[in-house]
Amino acid sequence: MQPAPTLASNVPRVVATFRSIFDEHAPTVWRALRHFGMSEREVEDAVQEVFVVVHRQLSAGTEPAHLRAWLYGIAWRVAAAQRRKAHRKHEILSDALEPEPDSSRSPARLLERSRRLAKLDRALNRLPEEQRAVFLLYELEELSMREVAEALDCPLHTAFSRLYAARKKVLAELGLTVPEEVWTR
Repeated sequence: MQPAPTLASNVPRVVATFRSIFDEHAPTVWRALRHFGMSEREVEDAVQEVFVVVHRQLSAGTEPAHLRAWLYGIAWRVAAAQRRKAHRKHEILSDALEPEPDSSRSPARLLERSRRLAKLDRALNRLPEEQRAVFLLYELEELSMREVAEALDCPLHTAFSRLYAARKKVLAELGLTVPEEVWTR
């Protein structure tokens, strides 16, 4: 009969699992945090905070069924906590996106792209947090609705309802009309 595994015997497994998750998913977590409204100057610390939580959960024996949904859920909660802290500190977070430099494009195209991105960013920032999260996870990160619901810890029907409302508000904010069949994936 083998003795029960101890915490010390699990350390190499936890470290290897954590390293694998970090190496593969750190850029995705960074991008998700930006989508969740964090400024570029805040994202680096928030990514670190997300992976501290990941390490703590792995050390406690958590084995997520859907890794990406689990990571997005942690990132969402970290971003929400940061927003609450910023509100208490009375910080004003910029909602402007910085355009990526690209020497192959003309200045007029870069300016137009920057304006369109800023308009989209404003539309997303005006959404309630829950709708924004569902919209970003489903439309941009391409998670399934089950994964979105799991990441945000809400019922599946609630996630669908939030997505529908978010789409409607984003389209109205952008002044666009899109046929309903475009949204089916």
